[in-house]
Amino acid sequence: MSTPPRPRADAANAAKPHPLRQLRASDLRGVARLATQATTGISRVAEGVHQSVLGTLGLPGGAQPGQARGLTGLVYQSIRGVTRLVDAGLQAGLARLEPFFEPDAPPTAVQWEREAVLAALNGVMGDRLQRDDNPLCTRMGFYRDGLPLDLPALAASGGATGKLLVLVHGLCMNDLQWLHQGHDHGAHLAQALGYTPVYLRYNTGLHTSANGAELAAQLESLVAAWPVPVKEVAVLAHSMGGLVARSACHQAAAAGQGWLALLRHLVFLGTPHHGAPLERAGHWVDTLLGSTPYSRPFAKLAQLRSAGITDLRHGHVLEADWQGRDRFVRHPDRRTPVPLPEGVACHAVAATLAARRSPAAERLVGDGLVPLHSALGIHDDAKRTLGFAKSRQAVFHRMGHLALLGDAGVAQQLEQWLQPA
Repeated sequence: MSTPPRPRADAANAAKPHPLRQLRASDLRGVARLATQATTGISRVAEGVHQSVLGTLGLPGGAQPGQARGLTGLVYQSIRGVTRLVDAGLQAGLARLEPFFEPDAPPTAVQWEREAVLAALNGVMGDRLQRDDNPLCTRMGFYRDGLPLDLPALAASGGATGKLLVLVHGLCMNDLQWLHQGHDHGAHLAQALGYTPVYLRYNTGLHTSANGAELAAQLESLVAAWPVPVKEVAVLAHSMGGLVARSACHQAAAAGQGWLALLRHLVFLGTPHHGAPLERAGHWVDTLLGSTPYSRPFAKLAQLRSAGITDLRHGHVLEADWQGRDRFVRHPDRRTPVPLPEGVACHAVAATLAARRSPAAERLVGDGLVPLHSALGIHDDAKRTLGFAKSRQAVFHRMGHLALLGDAGVAQQLEQWLQPA
C-alpha cells in the first residue's frame, strides 16, 4: 500500500491545510447526534443523582427508579424533549449537504487523522453508533490505499493475482494503520510472494461474533467477484482482528461457505485468544461507582465500553458466549471452546516486553495489552488450548503490541511461513 500524499510545506505559497476542511457534512450530523445523546444522558445522570440524594433523606421519588416527580420531573423531561427536536432539525438540514462534501480522493495526512479518530470512536462506542444509525458509524468493507476496493479498476490495472491476502486490523484501528513506521506487512508480502492485499475496515465496537458473520459473508462475495480465479486465500489479523477471523472461519464452516476451502494460512499478530486483562480491570470501575447511592448514577458513564471491548474480557468469538448475559456483570469464563479451523496452517505471533522467556514472564508479562499465553492460545484448561504447532509460533522480545505491525523481524517470519510449499 503506497504512502498517502502528505500536505506540502512549500515555503512560497503552501498554507497548511486546516483540519476542519476535512470534515464532512456526515461528520457534523454524527457529532450533532452525539451532542444530543450527551445532553440527554447527562440530564438522566443528574436526575438520578437528584433522586439518590432524596432517597437517602427518606423523600419519595418518581414512578420509575431514578426519575424525579412533579415540576422537577417535568423540567428533566422538557430538556430531553427539546434536545430531541433540535437533533431532528440538525439531522434534516445537514443531510441535504452531504452530497457536496464527500471526498473521492485518496486520504491526505489530515484525513488520516480523521479516520484514526473515527476508528477510535467506533471502538469505544461503535455498537451505540450503529444502533442510533449515526453517520459516524463505520460500515464493514474492503479497502486499498484508503479507498473502497474497486474490483473493475483492479482488474484493468492487472493488479489482481490468484493469491488473495486479507488484512484484518485490531480494536480502535482502521485499514490505514497497517502502515506503521514506514512498513506495511501487506505491501511486503505482495512484493515478496505475489499476494494481492486487501484491507478490511470494520466497526470494532460491535460484538466479534457479529463482525465475524459479516466478514464471512463479505469474503464469500469477494472471492466470487474476484477478477481472476482465486487459488488461495491468506488472512493476516492483528489483535482483536484475530478473534473476528476465527469467528468468521467457524461461521463459514457452519454455513458451508466456499471461501473457507481456499484458506491456506491464518496468521494472528498479538491476538487475545483468551482475553485481555485491561478489559477485566475496567469492570472494577463499574463496581466502585455502583457502591454508593451518590455515585451509582455515574456508573452509566463507565458502561460506555462497547460490546467489542467487553468481548475482549475472555476472548469471545461466538454469539452464544455473550447472548443473554449482562456484559457489565462479572461472569466466569463460559466460552464454548472453538478450535482452529481444520486444514488451515494457523500461525501465532506474540510479543513480550520482557527480555527473555521465563515462567513468570509468560504468565504476567505480555506486549503491554495481551498476555503471552493468551496470544499463543495457551490455557490452563486443555480443552481451551488452541494447540498451535511449535513451528508455527514466534515470540518477539522487548516488543510492544503495536510494534508487531512495523517490525522487520516479524515481516521476515511472515514471509517464511507463507512461502509456497
